[in-house]
Amino acid sequence: MRFHTLPEWLAWQENLHFTEVDPGLERVGDVWHRLNGVSALPFKVITVAGTNGKGSSVAMLDAILRAAGYRTGRYTSPHLLDYNERIVIDGQPCDDDAICQAFDKIDRARVGVSLTYFEFATLAAVTLFCEQAIDIAILEVGMGGRLDAVNVFDADIALITPISLDHVQWLGHDRNTIGFEKAGIIRPHNPVVCSEKTPPDSVITQAQHCNAVLSVASRDFDYQLEAQSWHWSNATLAWHDLPYPALSGRYQLQNASAVLQVISLLNTQGFTISQQHVGQGLSDVKLVGRFQQIAGPVTRILDVTHNQQGALNLTELLRTTPCQGKTIAVLAMLKDKEAAMVAETVDAVVDHWHIAGLASTRGLSAEALALQLDGVVAKDKMTLFDTVARAYSDAMQIAETGDRVLIFGSFQTVEAVLRLGLVADVTLS
Repeated sequence: MRFHTLPEWLAWQENLHFTEVDPGLERVGDVWHRLNGVSALPFKVITVAGTNGKGSSVAMLDAILRAAGYRTGRYTSPHLLDYNERIVIDGQPCDDDAICQAFDKIDRARVGVSLTYFEFATLAAVTLFCEQAIDIAILEVGMGGRLDAVNVFDADIALITPISLDHVQWLGHDRNTIGFEKAGIIRPHNPVVCSEKTPPDSVITQAQHCNAVLSVASRDFDYQLEAQSWHWSNATLAWHDLPYPALSGRYQLQNASAVLQVISLLNTQGFTISQQHVGQGLSDVKLVGRFQQIAGPVTRILDVTHNQQGALNLTELLRTTPCQGKTIAVLAMLKDKEAAMVAETVDAVVDHWHIAGLASTRGLSAEALALQLDGVVAKDKMTLFDTVARAYSDAMQIAETGDRVLIFGSFQTVEAVLRLGLVADVTLS
């Protein structure tokens, strides 16, 4: 074995390939063929692509399927605290030794083929899923879909969540172009579910090209709200008096509604998932960093939002969540994000901004981020800090009882605060 600890493997992978992102399926597909010999997987595959709502949708699917007694494999990215969060089997993150063993198999099989960090992770996840005899895998696309490593594996059901502008340098500068990349996960004759009422035309065109049965929100499935519950239905099935998902935000019902369409499709493919299982899964679902509120004299809110559509959802949640005092935002973002759009959207509900730098190669310094916000956020509303930890510490010092501190802008921003021990009992699985 090349290395014996997970940190050693990961440090090596970070510099193995000439670039961090290298879209394409040829290299990773070649290595998988050498590893496995066949392309078919011994379990069902749900592939989830989109811009917003992927993580929530994966978490809800996983919770419902496990409530129904199925053994699941869940692959997501990025992680918040531990790499093991990316590869979860039956609700438990895989341990270091299992991941190292999978890495060793991949390393031996690749015979000089260069792989990215993400491609290693994807192959490791599916290798472990095959070894652990799961019933169904839920695979979250890292970026795009068509050329993402996850797309080496055929989706039995594709779920495409709301699409907005993100990763524009890789995916395109408009929804239709980005939609084409996301729709690359669709397979001939296999169903695809869209969370949006009006998906980009490119998604509809690709579904037609593949002769895939397309289910679109509001047209093919829909939901209605009650004060304490909600109802969901499609052409053949109706579930009444469902509990709200245990994730903040009414927009989570849009995600949940599409998830239930996927569940309905699974029931036509040999699975048995009842309304009771659905209700239990929705009540039990957990996901760190999605409007995660930490109660106290000063409420803390953690959110990984980093694009405009996510910022719109975040702003609505902040407007509708009572706060007696001020809202202080701790913001740090990556270089490839539309920081001005995000800040402009949220600014109306923020009293003061603590602008922080991220030390990673992809992160913006506080000065660079503030420059992007010039003309969007008033200068007298901004204070700059070199790190998220210092920005958060100062925000908590100046906050008074009844105020709230919002920490958002990227997974790395939330991670930096979690590592301070903000949430001692945080459960990432």
